[in-house]
Amino acid sequence: MNDLLRKLPIGIQTFEKLRKGDYLYVDKTELVWKIAYTSTPYFLSRPRRFGKSLLISTLEAYFQGKKELFQGLAIEQLEKDWTKYPVLHLDLNARKYDKEESLLQELNKHLEKWEQEYDSPYADRAPEERFYWVIQKAFEKTGQRVVVLVDEYDKPMLQTIGNEDLQEKYRNALKPFYGVLKSLDGYIRFALLTGVTKFGKVSVFSDLNNLNDISMDRRYVELCGITESEIHRDLEPDLYELSESQGMTYE
Repeated sequence: MNDLLRKLPIGIQTFEKLRKGDYLYVDKTELVWKIAYTSTPYFLSRPRRFGKSLLISTLEAYFQGKKELFQGLAIEQLEKDWTKYPVLHLDLNARKYDKEESLLQELNKHLEKWEQEYDSPYADRAPEERFYWVIQKAFEKTGQRVVVLVDEYDKPMLQTIGNEDLQEKYRNALKPFYGVLKSLDGYIRFALLTGVTKFGKVSVFSDLNNLNDISMDRRYVELCGITESEIHRDLEPDLYELSESQGMTYE
């Protein structure tokens, strides 16, 4: 890429848009491949604006077999099959959770899309039952185990801190919903839940004791965010431009 035309991906959280738009990308795909290689359900906690949504989007593109988006990246040399899996991407970022019906409306938005895509006829059931059947139907329709990606799993809980009654309602709804991941472990190829914090065992995670929490795992510390060495490796022209504009040395 011409240094004069370097495009920094400010505000971009979609891997496909980033790659097709020829934006600068700090390659995390070797670590993406490493966690995707196993069938372990993962949990990753990171602060806001730390790259969790981009990570989820990268995994989604990978599991959808979009090989062309990964040309020139580390994963291109690691992955041989590029199998296409059914991907259920639940993004809880896009709503304000201030009313009892807010969470159900957000779950409905995703469930209705999945039910249509995988011909699931159980839209009259409770959310966790619908989720259960969507996973089964996706497996039956595609012949491949299902990938489940949950972005900001804890946002409804965090937004209701201070409103114990509403938080309890959300907890009672999310606990069985996420519990489906354990019940249908045999149908699931890969699962990742991301969030800002991990609520205790008395909360929504009590039915998910099989999650592998990699939040503090040194092997995956560079999975999100950017390291000092990556800044010097990938952003050196920008550092020189910054130092010149500020009247400072590169060092």
